[in-house]
This record gives sequence, C-alpha cells and structure tokens, in this order.
Amino acid sequence: MGKKILVVDDSALMRRVACDIIKSDSRYDTPDLGHDGEEALRMIKAKRYDAVVLDVNMPKMDGITLLRELKKANIKTHTMMFSTLTGEGSVQTIQALELGAMDFIKKPDNYRDASGEEFTKQFLDILAVVSGAGSAIAPHRMKETSEELKAQSKAPVMLRKRAAPAGGEKIVAIASSTGGPKALQSVIPLLPGNLNAPVVIVQHMPAGFTKSLAERLDQLSKVHVKEAEEGDVLEKGHVYIAPGGKHMKLAKSGNHTRIYFTMEPTREGVRPAANYMYESLADTAYGEICCVVLTGMGADGTEGIKNLIKSKNLYIISQDEKTCAVYGMPKAIANTGLVNEVHPLLKIADAVAKEVGVSGR
Repeated sequence: MGKKILVVDDSALMRRVACDIIKSDSRYDTPDLGHDGEEALRMIKAKRYDAVVLDVNMPKMDGITLLRELKKANIKTHTMMFSTLTGEGSVQTIQALELGAMDFIKKPDNYRDASGEEFTKQFLDILAVVSGAGSAIAPHRMKETSEELKAQSKAPVMLRKRAAPAGGEKIVAIASSTGGPKALQSVIPLLPGNLNAPVVIVQHMPAGFTKSLAERLDQLSKVHVKEAEEGDVLEKGHVYIAPGGKHMKLAKSGNHTRIYFTMEPTREGVRPAANYMYESLADTAYGEICCVVLTGMGADGTEGIKNLIKSKNLYIISQDEKTCAVYGMPKAIANTGLVNEVHPLLKIADAVAKEVGVSGR
C-alpha cells in the first residue's frame, strides 16, 4: 500500500495540482482532500496520514491555527506547507516551521508553472522526505538500499583529532537544509552576543523567505542576525544568512572580509550552496574556521569542506542523527572522517562558543 497523504487548500486549482502530482507517483495512494483547517482537523483526528500538504491562508481555520490546534491536542503530523511568496506569506511560513512543519514549497505563480517538470520534481522530492517515502529508486534496489542505510546509520562516527591551532581570526560557517529553520532557532538564539567570530549561514530556501527567517532569528537572539547584502563587512557577533537564489561568496577587501553574490549554476541542485560558501573561505584571511553541518537532505557542504580543509585549519561540528529532521547532510560529512564533534541540536551552540570563544576573554 502507498503512503496516505492529505491535501488541504481552499483553492480547487491548487488541490487539483497537488493531487495530480501525488497520483503520478506510485509511492502514494490517491490523496484525501480538505477545503479548510476545520475540515482537516476532523480528518486528521479520524485517520492517520503519512503527510499533510497544508495551505497557509484558508477560511474558517488557516494553516497556522490548524498547526497550533494539533500541537495543543498533542497530535503529531508530518507537514509540508504550500506557501505563497508575499511579505505576510513568508512570515507565516516561518511560523509554520516553528510550529512543527517539516518543510515547504512555494506555490507556483500560474498553472503552467504548476504543471511543469521542475515544480513536480521539487514537490515530490520534498514530499518524499516529509512522508518518509524516501528517494525515488528502482524497486529491485529498494530493499538493498534500505539495508545499506540502516547499517550505515548504526556505524559509529569516527571523530578527527583537533589540528594544531593556526592562529588568526575565526569564523563560523553553518550549512542547513530540510528542518534547518527550526534547527537554527535552537542554535542561533543560544549563541552569546559577544561571540568572538562572525557567523555565515547557507539555509536552502527560495528567494524571499530568508529575510523573514533572519528577522525572526534576530528577534530571538543576542547576536545580530540579518539577511546578507552585497558588500556587507563581516563583524564579530553578527550572523549573515545567504538570500535564497544566490550563491554567497566571502572575499578579502582591504583589511576586511566582505560578502558578495553570484548567479553561477546550482550545486547539489541548490543555490545558495554551502559548498560554494565553504570554498570561498579559502581566499579570506580567517585562520580558524568552525564548520557546522545541520539537518538537511542530500550532501551539500561536504565537498566544499573537503576542498577547504586543504588550505585552512577547520574544526567541524555536525548534528547527531537523533535530533535531525533529515540525517542527510550531517551523515555525508560524518562519513568522511573529518568531523571533530557530533552533538544533539541543543548542545551545538555551546560547542561553537567554546570553539571560537567570546570577546574580552
């Protein structure tokens, strides 16, 4: 039997779009459909779903209120938000992720885009992670791959010993993807305001949503958080999030390090890519780089770190499997043998602060 999915949207067109895409994949049963949050709440209480595809703005009960009601009733769901790219829509998406939604996809601007191959692939990739359906693989490989993954996940992570300090200025570089917005809220607000290093972050999100994420983290944190802008000078105790849709490049500019952006092709299927950010640090004056790899699908960050370690002194911290929404990116870097520390999410901020120190000490 296939995975059971509930699609909740007040738009008949969007329900049809989502339903057609889901029915095109043999991993899923024909989805159930809900017209608003009130109807969805009744359906979720009556039946178990492997994933819920949820609109934000609906009559009677919107998606945010539904997530709050589910949380209040202690009903756990694997939720994928169907989000609009507006000022309010991006803020509501961040709220949904705080309330437990695993990931989101931006609604297409028109039916032509909605029926396109690129949107369909992105939709199914995210739904596979949220529902636990996994990646699209050949049926005859399904059992073998599953056994391989179980064996790998049980293998202990071999930790690399600390290299001799190189001296000089320090920087923290964080990579995160699926589950990352919520994970970052368990890391960035716990950093001390006088952190003795700037922090740069690549979080895989579409353009328009990273600004709302940065503003929310800034409200919660002692460090100052912003969406990075062209020409920003990196300052200690400040956090810079790469805007969606652009690669973030760090480069020397006189006595400073500045942020620049490029529109080079995607890497690992994403832009911004953590690989690109890590590799750009090779041409900066930072002598000590603390790399942090958080929850996420795929392996972005691993290649960049492997290239960066050839020229820089790195200290690498990864999130543990148990606290990851998706143990993909942390697993990929852990398998290289380059990781120095593995921690549950709530201990990562302490590990970072201990590694780079605070100003005045």
